[in-house]
Amino acid sequence: MIGNTGAMAPADLVRWIGNVCNLSTPAGLAVAALSGCTLRLGPRGLILAEGYRPRFPFAYAFTLGNVILVRGTLADCTRDLLDHEEAHSWQYLFTGPLFLPLYAVATAWSWLRSGDRAAYNIFERHAGLQRGGYRVGVPPRRFRRG
Repeated sequence: MIGNTGAMAPADLVRWIGNVCNLSTPAGLAVAALSGCTLRLGPRGLILAEGYRPRFPFAYAFTLGNVILVRGTLADCTRDLLDHEEAHSWQYLFTGPLFLPLYAVATAWSWLRSGDRAAYNIFERHAGLQRGGYRVGVPPRRFRRG
């Protein structure tokens, strides 16, 4: 499930350096440490943190930089879920510290648009709704005038 933790491809090294420099990976390591997670090196320069216990955020797994935090154990994660979370690590590279506020706005937009926090969230759609365990094909809300 976790795969090879050997040498990183050049693109993964760029992501690693970028997410360290934009402080999202150090933030992920701090959150993992403060919440008592067990850390493991994962594939492609990812750090896998299992045993996350705080109630927020609500997702089973979430990403901060190159750190994927999981509520349960890594054995419970599917390859699709880890791939979904890895896509978020690339999003951090391009948005840096703006990722979390942009993600909050995208979540609010999705909820207003559909009543679902992920269906119209551009970050979740780009990472693959189905791979992340989200519903696919949620219709937009219909608002009546008058």
